[in-house]
Amino acid sequence: MRVLTAIPVYNEVRHVERVLSEVKRFSEHILVVDDGSTDGTAEVLAQQPGIVVLQHPQNRGYGAALITAFNYALREEVDVLVTMDCDGQHEPARIPLLLEAIDDADIVSGSRYLRDFRQDDQAPEDRRRINQIITSELNTRYRLNLTDAFCGFKAYRREALARLRITETSWGMPLQLWVQAARLSLRIREIGVPRLYLDPTRAFGGVLNDAEQRLAYYRQVIAQAEVDFLPCDQVPGILAVCCEVLTKPGAYS
Repeated sequence: MRVLTAIPVYNEVRHVERVLSEVKRFSEHILVVDDGSTDGTAEVLAQQPGIVVLQHPQNRGYGAALITAFNYALREEVDVLVTMDCDGQHEPARIPLLLEAIDDADIVSGSRYLRDFRQDDQAPEDRRRINQIITSELNTRYRLNLTDAFCGFKAYRREALARLRITETSWGMPLQLWVQAARLSLRIREIGVPRLYLDPTRAFGGVLNDAEQRLAYYRQVIAQAEVDFLPCDQVPGILAVCCEVLTKPGAYS
């Protein structure tokens, strides 16, 4: 089974070297999507052997970075794509748990609320509240059984990726994903992961820093996903995002 771990990064110079060091212990093939970093992240990545780096010339958004990762995984015909963040929220040591769970699922998603861990941090109140609201609305509308709609620590089977048509480039991308997964009747599993916030003050940026505007945006993403979605075999050019590809020695092939 060919497994690729993809990590979207934007201005993560403080964390990226340490995170990659840990990920290399659990994943042979690693992709980093640098979403237009300006803080020296690109220079750190240039010194990392044995990884693939895809660079967006300008910042396009969290969803755009994941779309690039999805495209690469499909193009390289990996069997399972693991995605994780680079801010210390996700523990690379739990990658094998995702891979074990994907045995009878199409998408495995980490959940920070499925169970308690001793190392759990207290989630920022506005994030926890909005997560609960949106997760509940998705469950009610689509008969899902999620406990965490926003966790970026996931594993995807190639067959599932090939059926998705993700276009949302910002923070609401996971919600478009859940709408499409429900419409496609994909098999979804959650596994518990610790709730870690190394920097609970990190901002979303722009109007999304306001909790109510962020909630309204998430609901808009869900509503638009309901209108837009068509099976990918009816729409050419799925997951199309242009990027500059830098392949490093020893990279995935």
